[in-house]
Amino acid sequence: MRYIDSLTELAEIYGDPMPTAIAKVADHLTAEYARWIAHSRFCILSTIGPDGTDGTPRGDDGPVVTIADSRTLLLPDWSGNNRTDSLRNIVSDPRLSLLFMVVGSNNVVRVNGSGKITVDKDMLERFGKQGKRPRSVLVVTLDEVYYQCAKAVLRAGLWREKPDLGDLPTAGDLLAAMTNGAAGGAAYDRGYEARAMAELWVKPEE
Repeated sequence: MRYIDSLTELAEIYGDPMPTAIAKVADHLTAEYARWIAHSRFCILSTIGPDGTDGTPRGDDGPVVTIADSRTLLLPDWSGNNRTDSLRNIVSDPRLSLLFMVVGSNNVVRVNGSGKITVDKDMLERFGKQGKRPRSVLVVTLDEVYYQCAKAVLRAGLWREKPDLGDLPTAGDLLAAMTNGAAGGAAYDRGYEARAMAELWVKPEE
């Protein structure tokens, strides 16, 4: 199999970007981009560090980030599995990207920038909900923001209909396979939602 290993060859295949692909990029949150991000309850945080890359989902029951100003986003880090892959990467290399999604929208919005982690008491208290606080808050400095066209989401048909999960493996299935049955399985799946909800402040949908 032959691989492309030069930017020149890549440019010959793809050509120049469409003019609108350049025009849509901003170096700060315009009113429209801010309004879009404020509607997003879910994003993917991508980082890079000495041990490689990492992509992690982040979600909330309201806006997943708080907009501090036109170039600053605040992303609370709630209780999780304590792997801290993304946070360790950011300590080593502050570069990061965020991909925001809104249920029902075929567009996504992308942010590239850098981050710093704070455990400042006032900042943690700012995000407190029902007696729970985030473990830390990621302060993101935005370098560029732009929307991604809808083609990928349209191809995938993410919002067209209720998905049929069929024989999709559950978390319990995956964990059981990775531990030769020592953990996971149906019992893990049955109890997971109750365990997870005990750490959150939102109620499961009826």
